[in-house]
Amino acid sequence: MIHFIGAGPGAQDLITVRGARLLGEADVVIYAGSLVNPALLEYKKEDCKVYDSAGMTLEEVLAVMEQAERAGEETVRLHTGDPSLYGAIREQMDALDKLGIFYDVTPGVSAFSGAAAALQAEYTLPDVSQSVIITRMAGRTPVPEGERLRKMAGHGCTMVLFLSTGLLEEVERELMDGGYGPDTPAAIVYKATWPEERVYRCTVSTLAETARKNRVTKTALITIGGFLGKEYERSKLYDPAFSHGCREASR
Repeated sequence: MIHFIGAGPGAQDLITVRGARLLGEADVVIYAGSLVNPALLEYKKEDCKVYDSAGMTLEEVLAVMEQAERAGEETVRLHTGDPSLYGAIREQMDALDKLGIFYDVTPGVSAFSGAAAALQAEYTLPDVSQSVIITRMAGRTPVPEGERLRKMAGHGCTMVLFLSTGLLEEVERELMDGGYGPDTPAAIVYKATWPEERVYRCTVSTLAETARKNRVTKTALITIGGFLGKEYERSKLYDPAFSHGCREASR
């Protein structure tokens, strides 16, 4: 059995209870060493075999899985954050289907949730934004034409950019061409929830400058939108004048 597990955004104790249990039971662990906090390996048992996939190809990862399966061993494939976001798990699962190897998926806390916690912010504020676009800037890996950053920016809602820290000058141009004003609040969250976490607040037009000044080149999320400002409407959910299924309005 192969267990795909989301390791969480970084902090050792932000892996799920299920993920930690499966990690502790595994005979083989294949983890994304360039992104996953190595402290998570403290959950493994002493005789567990560990492989760092940072320097491995898909074929090499699958070979380890096949070998473990033939030996009757339990394998954990440990991905950063939640494996459903930029985890490259579909190609692994399709290959395992062809090989007749069973697997399951344990979700994890995504880095975009960790970034909101670091910012002490709510992405979906009433009268500001009720939608979150999770995307990336096109680089060596392209994006579909309909998902170009300037087109996504046209919605004006909260945006969280993965895998884009090294392209911030282009990010600025695309965001402003798409409709965000240069003074739109933004923030760079470096290594959210890790011990070395840092938050750098700025604007859309100063993203690249802020990253250069603070020597941030990777392992960061870019957040954009009015949710980082101070203006918003009070939630109806706890408004005494608003009735819902659990409470009658008091006035």
